[in-house]
Amino acid sequence: MIEIRQLKLPITHGSQDLKEKVCKVLKIKGEQLLSMEILRQSIDARKKQEISYVYTILAETAKEENLYKKLNNKNISLGEKKEYLFPIPGSKKLSSSPVIVGSGPAGLFCGYMLAKMGYCPLILERGGNIQERTRDVSLFWKTGTLNPESNVSFGEGGAGTFSDGKLNTLVKDKSGRNRKVLEIFIEHGAPKEIAYEAKPHIGTDRLSQVIPAIRKDIESMGGRFLFHTCMTDIRIEKGKVTGLCLNHDMWIDTEILILAIGHSARDTFQMLFEKKIPMESKAFAVGLRAEHPQEIISISQYGKEASKILPPAPYKVTSNTPEGRGVYSFCMCPGGYVVNASSEKGKLAVNGMSYYKRDSKNANSAIIVSVTPKDFGGEGPLAGIAFQRKLEKTAYEMGKGKIPQQLYGDFKKKRLSASYGEFSSCTKGDAVFAPLHTLLPGEIYNSFIEGMESFPEKIPDFNREDVILSGVESRTSSPVRILRDEKLKSDVNGIYPCGEGAGYAGGIMSAAMDGLKTAEEVARNYAPIEKDET
Repeated sequence: MIEIRQLKLPITHGSQDLKEKVCKVLKIKGEQLLSMEILRQSIDARKKQEISYVYTILAETAKEENLYKKLNNKNISLGEKKEYLFPIPGSKKLSSSPVIVGSGPAGLFCGYMLAKMGYCPLILERGGNIQERTRDVSLFWKTGTLNPESNVSFGEGGAGTFSDGKLNTLVKDKSGRNRKVLEIFIEHGAPKEIAYEAKPHIGTDRLSQVIPAIRKDIESMGGRFLFHTCMTDIRIEKGKVTGLCLNHDMWIDTEILILAIGHSARDTFQMLFEKKIPMESKAFAVGLRAEHPQEIISISQYGKEASKILPPAPYKVTSNTPEGRGVYSFCMCPGGYVVNASSEKGKLAVNGMSYYKRDSKNANSAIIVSVTPKDFGGEGPLAGIAFQRKLEKTAYEMGKGKIPQQLYGDFKKKRLSASYGEFSSCTKGDAVFAPLHTLLPGEIYNSFIEGMESFPEKIPDFNREDVILSGVESRTSSPVRILRDEKLKSDVNGIYPCGEGAGYAGGIMSAAMDGLKTAEEVARNYAPIEKDET
C-alpha cells in the first residue's frame, strides 16, 4: 500500500475529483489504481481565500515498491493499515463472570470485547435503557421532574449519549484501539465518515440508535445487562474483591470488578472511599456555557462564502492568566443546544448537545477555568465532589430549578440581564435570567473574564455583550482518580478502575479506548468462560 499525505482539493470537489488527484500524484492511469481508502480528512482554513480539504490516502497499485522509488515525494511513503490485536487469553479459570459497573463508553466497549472473546460479562447500569432514559430525560426537560437514577448522566450509554457525540481524542494510539472503536461504532450504524474525519461526531439522535445495537450484539455473544441496578456495596476478603451488593438487597459473587462508573456516580465514590479503595482528588475545571450565533462562528472560521458550503464550524480557544490558570473552551457543540444535565435533586449542572445535522441556530461551548485541590477547601479525595455540589446547589437555587443565564456584558458589569440581545438561547430545559456573576468564586470569576477578553484575538467579537452564558458547567471530568497500577489494577485484587469516572479518560473515545485496554488486561490473565458455567 502507498500512503499519500497532504493531498489538497477545493471544498467543492467530488469523489471522482479525489480519485483523479490520487492518480495524478502517483502518476498512474485510473485503471492502475486498484483501491483507495481515506485515512484522514480535515479542513485547512488558515487562508480564507484558499480553504481546502486535506486528505491522507492509502492507495493500492501494482508494483508499489517500484512506483514509490520513482516518485521521490516526501508526502508519499509505503504504508499499511494498522490492525488492532487482542491479546492471547490467559489460563487462569474464572469462577464467575467479570462484572462491569456502568454502561458508558468505557463499560460498553470493555463489555463488547470481553463478550466477543468469550468472557460472558455482566454489565450493571443504575439507569434505564435508551428508550426509558430518553423518555425520562424528555420529561425532565419539559416539566423539571428529575429521575435521579435515569437522566443525562445515568442510563444506557452514559453521559456521552446526550452530547454532541464527538469522537476526536488527543490520546496517542499506537495499538489501533482508536480505529477499532470507530469500526465498532460504524458496524452498529454510525456514519462511515467517522472513520476518517479529523473531528468526527455522531450526534445524540444517532447515538441513541447505535448504543442499543452494540448492547444487543453483546447479549448475542453471551454478555448480560441488568438495568436499574446500582452497586451499593462490595465485599473484600483478604485483599481481594469477592462480591458486590445490588440495590442494597442482593449479593452476587465475582472475582473481577471493572469500575466504569462515570464521573457523576457520587454515592458510589463515597461507598468506595468508605471501603478504603485507594483514590485521590484530582484537578478538573469549572465554568459556564457560552452561546454565539453559529453563523458568526462559521464566518469567522471559514469566511462568508465558504461558510455557506462547509458544515457548521467548530472552534477551540485557550488562554492562560497571569496567575497561571488555564481558561479554555471544552465540549464545543456546533449547531447545538445547552442542556440541563442535572442528576441530583436540588442541584443543577449544564452540558452541551448536538444532533447529527448540527442544525440549531447557535454554537455553544463550555468556557472553563482549571481548578486544583487547593481551590476545593476541605480534605480527602472527595473534596472536589463537595466543591461541585456547592456550585450546583447555588446554580439550582438562583434559577429555582431552571437553567440560570446572563448576558456576558451584564456578567462583567455584575447586573441582572433583562432580555436577550440579537439572538435567543437554544436550550433543552427551561431557562431564566439570574445573577451568574455571583456563582463562581472570585479568582475563577476573574479568570473567566480574562479568558473571554483574550479570545477575540482568535475569533473576532467572541466577547460580544450579548453572548449568552448558562451555568454551571461543573462535570468537565472526574474530580476523583481511583488509583491503579501499570496493569490497570487497584491495590484491591480483582478491581480494575476504568474510564472517565475513574480518572483515566476525557471523552467518548478515550473512555472507550480505556475500556478496550481494560478488557485486554483481564484477558491476559484469565481464560474465557464456558457459557454453560454462567
